[in-house]
Amino acid sequence: MTILARILAEKEKEVVQLRQSSFKQNLLTEKKPTLFSQLKASKELQVIAEIKRASPSKGLIRGDVNPVAQALQYEKGGAACISVLTDAKFFKGSFEDLTAVAQAVRLPVLCKDFIINSIQIDRAYAAGASVVLLIVSALPEEKLKILHEYAVTLGLEVLVEVHDVQELEQALRVGAKLIGVNNRNLKTFEVDLQNTAEIAARFPFHEDRVLISESGIIDALDAETVGRVGARGILVGESLMREQDVVKALSTLKVSLNGVIV
Repeated sequence: MTILARILAEKEKEVVQLRQSSFKQNLLTEKKPTLFSQLKASKELQVIAEIKRASPSKGLIRGDVNPVAQALQYEKGGAACISVLTDAKFFKGSFEDLTAVAQAVRLPVLCKDFIINSIQIDRAYAAGASVVLLIVSALPEEKLKILHEYAVTLGLEVLVEVHDVQELEQALRVGAKLIGVNNRNLKTFEVDLQNTAEIAARFPFHEDRVLISESGIIDALDAETVGRVGARGILVGESLMREQDVVKALSTLKVSLNGVIV
């Protein structure tokens, strides 16, 4: 069984438990900028900075992290959005982390999880998320469309994650505006930045959509590599979690997009 299959099997169990719960309405009153508008308007590559305690491929990364302190450093360093991993079993995250971060920063906050049911979107919304992740390889296309539409009706932005051109086509058909290319193969967890270039070659940049490169981005050279092919944002977790000077590291990833033609 692949890592993704194991995670999705666990999510099926979580959904059963969530159906016995009720969630309060999102009580966050502060209006936050949209991730889409920031990515679309910027002349620099924007960073979605992630709070990531652990992963199935790397094990424990920084289990003792204070999520609020980390998020505030990300905000100080110029992040466009904070991503919070909320999966407990495989990534050691929590929805308490998400809520604490959402209350502490003025940036949009992405709930990074493996969503297969609308009740998980309800939970993310109640916890203070402003963006949710939907993974094409984890969902049949009709389910992807239903969940995308449902999240939008709640006022959430949706980052739709793809791994190949076929999945890109599915994301486009459901109306995704924020499309992320995961450079990590979720079956093997191997990483290749060329994945972004291959999908960028088929991306409709002339439409009202933006491309985000996810996973495997460590330094400014990596950022320039994906920015050159058309990415307007990058999602970075592990490398920032290991940095001593988070503000400096984050600022070096915000490379100029001047001269990039897409």
